[in-house]
Amino acid sequence: MKREFIVLAVIVMALVGMAGAANYMYEKSSVKGVGYRSLEIVISTQTGFNGQKLVEKQSGSGNVITSRIELEAERQPADLISCVWPTGSDAMDYINFTSEQELEYMPVSYQTGTYDQKWVDKLCVQNYKIGAVLTEMYTHAEHLQKTTEIKTRGYNSNTLTNVPACCTGVLEANLNSNVIGVAHIGWISRDPKADDQLKGRHAEYGRSVEDLTGVFSIEKFIQLWGNSTCGAISVDWLPCV
Repeated sequence: MKREFIVLAVIVMALVGMAGAANYMYEKSSVKGVGYRSLEIVISTQTGFNGQKLVEKQSGSGNVITSRIELEAERQPADLISCVWPTGSDAMDYINFTSEQELEYMPVSYQTGTYDQKWVDKLCVQNYKIGAVLTEMYTHAEHLQKTTEIKTRGYNSNTLTNVPACCTGVLEANLNSNVIGVAHIGWISRDPKADDQLKGRHAEYGRSVEDLTGVFSIEKFIQLWGNSTCGAISVDWLPCV
């Protein structure tokens, strides 16, 4: 019996240790060259339909004139025993993402085969805390030059002194691109809570979808906040390097 209590105590201590831990992720890369490239980045700060999600996929052949990416993310899990968020500065999960790309399409051939794919760059960011999603996508691109800056975070505002109690999170995007090809940029804002009157669906508050085919210069700044008072908690942005 005593041995069983010891084993149980060890398990509880391990769970508490996991609950107090924070998973921090950081990556900075710079790539230049000629050839074929395939890139995939998947980040999740919480399990299931919670927290912040980011998926970046890029592929194509030709000249990679500039490709710089800087990514920072931190996961602050709920307490596995009491199912509550940590207090203080630990009550936030976030993703900061900066991408600077200049790509030119060109078929390339090697002994392993011929690569003839126009550039594809797809980015999807989801903030489940405030019910916001952003998509930036370029396909069939013969030329793509873009700078993308993303900031998404979720707050347990009741335990953060610098955050208004009504602010549950933010998703901000600054997009600047020149493209010869197909572009798709859109965002949706929905109620994080399901509505019984809508048979369990989430009420939609706003939507913006734009599709472009041809030669375009695009500039967009998007702010999706849990509440207008979230502007008081602006965070310095990570610069492109």
